Amino acid sequence: MSRKELLWIVGSAGITLLALALLANSTSLFKRSNREEAAAWSQKPISAGYIGSQLKQIDKTRSSLIISYELENNTDSDYHLAEGPGLVILSKLKTDGSFSQEEPIRLAYPVFLPAKQHARLAIEITQPFNWPAEKDAGYLDKMRNFVKERLENVGEFVLFDQTNHWQLELPSGWEQLQETSQASD
Repeated sequence: MSRKELLWIVGSAGITLLALALLANSTSLFKRSNREEAAAWSQKPISAGYIGSQLKQIDKTRSSLIISYELENNTDSDYHLAEGPGLVILSKLKTDGSFSQEEPIRLAYPVFLPAKQHARLAIEITQPFNWPAEKDAGYLDKMRNFVKERLENVGEFVLFDQTNHWQLELPSGWEQLQETSQASD
């Protein structure tokens, strides 16, 4: 066997080993990235409390249900929440605890939440609604029914910050609205 042949065999074996090592490394990187994606969402020590709900007329055929919360940041970090592809708000259903995106839910405005501070957050659900005339005898009932239909199967809303991989639970409080409306009937 000539020196040239030996060099060629050793070189080929080296390239083969290098290719196998790269392949094995890329497979482990792929598996690691899948594990990272499957990691649980962090529930930062930010708490939210229900403040109230408001129904606003956008025009004669659409309205916006605005639900407000008080946030408390118990961390040493500031948080900024703004509408965008990295922010998702879902309804968590009462019936089975699954998430739903049946209705478009968005932040009503950007929120800056400084470390160890409080801030307000509002979410907005815009839907078609033929706004009744104020003289209509069923004016209040139509508005109450609109709100009830939107919220009757919602246990809470959950905000997911995909950029920072954390979630914020926005608890319900609208049962009080239904109890109040039934008491006033």
